[in-house]
Amino acid sequence: MTHTQATARASEILTVPQQAIVPIAAFAAAGDIAKLSTALNQGLDAGLTVSDAKEILVQLYAYAGFPRSLNALGELMKVLDARKQRGIEDAPGHAPSRPIPTGEALLTAGTINQTKLSGGPVKGPLFDFAPAIDGYLKTHLFGDIFERDNLDWQSRELATVSMLSALSGVESQLQAHVRISMNVGLSASQVRQLVRLLAGSGLPSAAERVEEALNKQLAATAK
Repeated sequence: MTHTQATARASEILTVPQQAIVPIAAFAAAGDIAKLSTALNQGLDAGLTVSDAKEILVQLYAYAGFPRSLNALGELMKVLDARKQRGIEDAPGHAPSRPIPTGEALLTAGTINQTKLSGGPVKGPLFDFAPAIDGYLKTHLFGDIFERDNLDWQSRELATVSMLSALSGVESQLQAHVRISMNVGLSASQVRQLVRLLAGSGLPSAAERVEEALNKQLAATAK
């Protein structure tokens, strides 16, 4: 296999730490703490840092609410304590490398991030009807959260798609984030691998939701 072929092949497969994100995010969103505990242990064993795990579970609140996020973070604390008692020293990872902007600078940064992720400016009657939610999305989700560079955007989108897949009634948001995941460089093969990981984790309905969204996205881009 040539270097070019190997590079192309690698782009079709999620890394082991990326694979570990999927069940963590899905079980956290579903509120299944027992399975989340197992997934966290497996993820840390697979090379996720403490910072990686915390970032995923902090980001969870934007999609599944504070209660699920707080409960999941509490479970991570228990997992880390139990691992430490067993003599396991998990890699701490890194804090964001730059300060998060505030005020108008945060709105500007969040708008730029949202536009990059979505592939164009995000507008519509919903945001005209409720401009406050537009402001929260730009300044907080795409500003405060996506400006934190200690978790890359591909990993954040793998987490987001996995979280949304575990929730019912959010098909339009899941569809949008499958598209965004491909905008940030994930391939269709990698998203299909995410589908298989969900199914293999005992989440067939979640897997079906992502597969349907991916098929719609591929059909749309083929036109």
